[in-house]
Amino acid sequence: MSLISHVEERRPAVRAAVRTIQWLTLAVLLLIGIGPLYMTVKGAVSPATDLIAKPLELWPGDPRPENFGTAWNDLGIGHYLLNTVQVVGGSWAVQIIVAITAGYSLSVLKPALGKLIYGAILATMFVPYTVSMTSLFLTIIDLGLVDSYWSIWLPAGASAFNVLLAKRFFDALPPELFAAARVDGANSWQLLTRIVLPMSRPILAVISLIAIMHSWKDFIWPLVAITDPDKQPISVALATLADQAPQDVLIASMALALAPPVLLFLVFQKYVVAGLGFTGVKG
Repeated sequence: MSLISHVEERRPAVRAAVRTIQWLTLAVLLLIGIGPLYMTVKGAVSPATDLIAKPLELWPGDPRPENFGTAWNDLGIGHYLLNTVQVVGGSWAVQIIVAITAGYSLSVLKPALGKLIYGAILATMFVPYTVSMTSLFLTIIDLGLVDSYWSIWLPAGASAFNVLLAKRFFDALPPELFAAARVDGANSWQLLTRIVLPMSRPILAVISLIAIMHSWKDFIWPLVAITDPDKQPISVALATLADQAPQDVLIASMALALAPPVLLFLVFQKYVVAGLGFTGVKG
């Protein structure tokens, strides 16, 4: 449904006005999206004095790209990024396994208490994360997981939203495929590995991106669960380095921390858009 009729759209003045509004909207969205990233890169190559004296200048008068090398070598950003990759990789694997198996079970296998289980999973979305943090911390102490990446990986799997996305996607798959496979003698594991997973690349990309982005920027729980500075991810390390490093080098460290998730999104954006579209087919 359009706000402008097809007759009005044929008028040159109306077309020009619509195009102008579209370009202005695109420009504003680009400014909102790219502006903070650009200012971060600009701050990373600016002298510390310029950041204080001329913070809104679009480009520094004396660019210092060596700030990236200083951040990498002197602040040990490479080490913290490696820690982050370990945290993110384990969290991603656990979330993928839980979301796919839970969504497949609830959507395709349909257990007797499936609706009740699904409702209980969705109910956890209404519980604030901070409410369960104390009990979760006591649990990892009892299990001896403090300062272990398992203390981050295992709780990451309890993502009701990922289960919701996976189930909605599997609900949209043709049930005739499963019926035909069962007639041919396929068991539940074969249905998952030979039929469901090969068709699930879009939703796998969506869940993967959500898992990676959330794990990459998570701060509170890694700060609580990982007390050893040598094991902390970049999100926690930057807060510690803020009191030790010059402002320009610190911003360069932030730019290095931003680069991997931004590049990841740019590479896999088409799969993300396709997966989000599939999740809204039914229901």
